[in-house]
Amino acid sequence: METRVAVLAVIVKNTASVGELNALLHQYGQHIIGRMGVPYHQRGVSIISVAMDAPQDVISALSGKIGRLDGVTAKTVYAPEEALR
Repeated sequence: METRVAVLAVIVKNTASVGELNALLHQYGQHIIGRMGVPYHQRGVSIISVAMDAPQDVISALSGKIGRLDGVTAKTVYAPEEALR
């Protein structure tokens, strides 16, 4: 199955959702290249970037599940396919 390279940008406002977020990231761990989290205390949020290499439907599913968590926003950016050939 063809895979895509993407970055999920995640903003966490509600720290009560962090456990569910980590469980989702663990569940999709086989597709995650790496992740970086930065707490931004002045604004009361955490900013997380998740690099993935997975089928597009898997990336979309994870992004959608993360975005449905209370106080969490997720957006996905895909690498241009021609750049990876």
